[in-house]
Amino acid sequence: MSVLETLKGQNKEFSTWRRHIHQHPETAFEEVQTSDYVAGLLESWGVEIHRGMAKTAVVGVIKGKAGNSNRAVGLRADLDALNILEETNVAHCSKHEGKMHACGHDGHTAMLLAAVRHLAETRDFDGTVYAIFQPAEEGGGGGDVMVKEGFFDQFPCEAVFGMHNWPYLPEGTMSICAGPMTASTDTFEVKVLGKGGHAAFPHTTIDAILCASQIVSALQHIVSRTVDPADAAVISVCKFQAGTKSLNVVPEAVELGGTVRTFKPELRAKLEAQLRHVVKSVADAFGATVEVTWHAGYPSVVNTEKETEFARTVAQEIVGADKVVPFTPTMGGEDFAYFLQARPGAYIALGQGKTDKAPGLHSPHYDFNDDVLPIGAAYWVRLAETWLKKAG
Repeated sequence: MSVLETLKGQNKEFSTWRRHIHQHPETAFEEVQTSDYVAGLLESWGVEIHRGMAKTAVVGVIKGKAGNSNRAVGLRADLDALNILEETNVAHCSKHEGKMHACGHDGHTAMLLAAVRHLAETRDFDGTVYAIFQPAEEGGGGGDVMVKEGFFDQFPCEAVFGMHNWPYLPEGTMSICAGPMTASTDTFEVKVLGKGGHAAFPHTTIDAILCASQIVSALQHIVSRTVDPADAAVISVCKFQAGTKSLNVVPEAVELGGTVRTFKPELRAKLEAQLRHVVKSVADAFGATVEVTWHAGYPSVVNTEKETEFARTVAQEIVGADKVVPFTPTMGGEDFAYFLQARPGAYIALGQGKTDKAPGLHSPHYDFNDDVLPIGAAYWVRLAETWLKKAG
């Protein structure tokens, strides 16, 4: 019997784990109950665990039967939820109002748990598997914290692999590409300072609203006129705050904010410099002053060639070659990028869409598709066993 068929027979239990985690969502660096739950299961299976890194991370260590090899591989899942009010009305709906697993991290955790239990029972490999249950992916940069706290010094992986459910692909498919999978996720804030006054006498003011409006328009020209059309980039202004309830007052200040996304580090730096230049130039033309704050977000997830091909081969073994398709890089972000900056590896998408109209990631109506839990778990098992294949 294949690993996948074996795990399919255990999916009722995997679903129970996943739904328990879904009912008790916790956000960045607050995943205390979730970490306790994960650690408790690992300990019950005789898995060596390590805790305390990045506040709430859990790392499980599974050694092969032979125990002679120094080789090691890392498998990573994320633990945290989002600050979203759930509207699914499922029986296992969130019990923590205003928080929910709207990105499927409950499923990621359950799939890696399922794989760890199987690997701990069989240990059919030579070397060490590090099961990484990482906190704070959703904006907290938990991956960055773990790497900076010496994860790879304590757990010396040759390579590290990640996976994300993808409701935009059919259930049972998998998707991957070499090179960038996700974009960098920088954000910016701009404060435009003009001169307020009576709206009936605009000539006595420096209109911060008009200036800010021109800045918004000018920012849209950066991508269309300074970026090579062959490169992907996005600049989106997502905040524009100005004025009061008084409709005869030109306000003194306007606050703007938004995000900048791209795949290349050199283009990332160029866009920051260009944004600062455009904002100041427009403000100078109006006689206004500006304060620009740039927040560096996650870098792009970049899959290495060799590890991508390896992951693709394992995925084909699990779901069939016809169901492993090329991934179109997304402008979404992922802090698995920090692991891949430190070690080679690959990030793969697991299709779980039941219909084309199913809710997408970060929707208050989203719920993980439990039917794909054995697929993700089988992928992890075979990836670890194949990477750490016993000699002879």
